[in-house]
Amino acid sequence: MSTLVWISGASAGIGAALAAAVPFVGPRVVDISRSGGTAEHLRADLANPADWGRVARHFGDELAAYDGERVVFVHNAGTITPIGPAAGVDPDAYERAVLLNSAAPQVLGAAFLRASAHLTCERHLIMLSSGAAKTAYAGWSSYNAGKAAVEHWVRTVGQEQPADGCRIIAVAPGVVDTAMQSEIRATSESDFPSVGRFHELERTGALSTPESAAAGIWSLLSRDLPNGSCVDLRNL
Repeated sequence: MSTLVWISGASAGIGAALAAAVPFVGPRVVDISRSGGTAEHLRADLANPADWGRVARHFGDELAAYDGERVVFVHNAGTITPIGPAAGVDPDAYERAVLLNSAAPQVLGAAFLRASAHLTCERHLIMLSSGAAKTAYAGWSSYNAGKAAVEHWVRTVGQEQPADGCRIIAVAPGVVDTAMQSEIRATSESDFPSVGRFHELERTGALSTPESAAAGIWSLLSRDLPNGSCVDLRNL
């Protein structure tokens, strides 16, 4: 039996680690990103609404006659850029961040649910969240709001699923040593007042690796979590 997995943003960081550690035999793994991170790549700029329809059509085409064991979509793509007060950052960068962090997860998540609704196989939708969904950090307004939106979308759509429907969860992986963390630490205190905390996490070795985060995320598929759960790997 086969497994089809889509991972958005699998070109680096947690996404790349997820793609390398898919816990099923002989999976077909498709990276949805601008630059490509797996052998099979669907090129898309997920901050550009013009590309969302193309991703939705791809889901539909691939799943119309799918007869495998399971399908999985992990929405991992997101951005911390721009960091700084909402009124002071570049407006074009801010708009892209809002589209990628808030709108794209909902639009693409709904597209996956529509495309897979007729299937009777195992179906999973995993949305990457963050502790920022619950803690407001000055300088991260689009990121904070985007992750909060992801979690509430997951709670809501999880309630909509029938007993044999798609299993939907949001997961905060903790503070992971990725390029995003390097960008955060390079930010001035005037743009991000909490930057010192992230320097301290690096100094004390408190950052987890993308590989450990990926292992934790994949382990959730074997847990009996209520549909629509929002979990933090640090609390499991």
